[in-house]
Amino acid sequence: MSEQTTGDAGATPNGRFADYGRPRRVDGGLRARSTRGAIGQSWWSRRFLEVLESFALGTRLTRGRSYARAGQVVRLDIAPGAVSAVVQGSRPRPYDVHIGLAAFPAEFWDRIEAELAAQAFFSARLLAGDLPPELEELFATAGAPLFPAGVDELTQRCSCPDFAVPCKHLAATFYLLAEAFDADPFALLHWRGRGRSELLGRLRALRAAATGAAAAASSEPDGDVADAADGPPAGAARVLATLPAAPLDEALDRFWLPPVPLPDRPPSLATGPDLLLRQLGPPAPAIGGPGLLERLRRAYRAFGG
Repeated sequence: MSEQTTGDAGATPNGRFADYGRPRRVDGGLRARSTRGAIGQSWWSRRFLEVLESFALGTRLTRGRSYARAGQVVRLDIAPGAVSAVVQGSRPRPYDVHIGLAAFPAEFWDRIEAELAAQAFFSARLLAGDLPPELEELFATAGAPLFPAGVDELTQRCSCPDFAVPCKHLAATFYLLAEAFDADPFALLHWRGRGRSELLGRLRALRAAATGAAAAASSEPDGDVADAADGPPAGAARVLATLPAAPLDEALDRFWLPPVPLPDRPPSLATGPDLLLRQLGPPAPAIGGPGLLERLRRAYRAFGG
């Protein structure tokens, strides 16, 4: 079968295939936690499915929802650049599914990790096991969107004889993949090339290095860091230490100055024109569903640019 050939019956040369009946029941399969309605709870799993639906895959994706909820996916593995799955159909032998998405190179991850570590907001959220919505914008600004920008970025393969792409086995895998992102947000980043332990380890190391540099800057002139008891003065003592040996009334102008320069304004995180859309849920199916949300997001970004 070619990469673009993917269903559950014997295909004829003109693309039509016979119905082989219901899929075989699977014991211990991966069953979607969602039993009705939309699949995906977190913003990142919903965004993943929104993007897929924006590629006009919405009606094709729904073919696999019942497969995902029935537990027809036997196995799902996520690796950098590749998702592989085994899905049981109506034939005795399960089908092999592959979904490829290019992993970001190590040089890009080094740059992203440096930016993440430089902002306490990102580091704190990631170290707490959460993906802040602003992370998507950070990746986009760096020139490498976190989610695929086009369907051609995805490699979809299934060993079944259905010529539709995605077939219901691929679609079931997409839904289970979205729920895997719900269960572990770092699975999405792992697919893009950086696993949880490696990413968090790098962030801790970079933050520790920055803290060490700050401590070195406040050490004694000879380069040796002072003991805790003999350390540099802090708070009011630090201010008083800088005052001249003169009557207090002659130093009032300096007394209320901050010990370190303050910024003109509090730091803020730059956001894109689609911030409001990120706060809203997907539109109702009657007016376009999640696919409409993604199209609006692209329009907002085009107008904002």
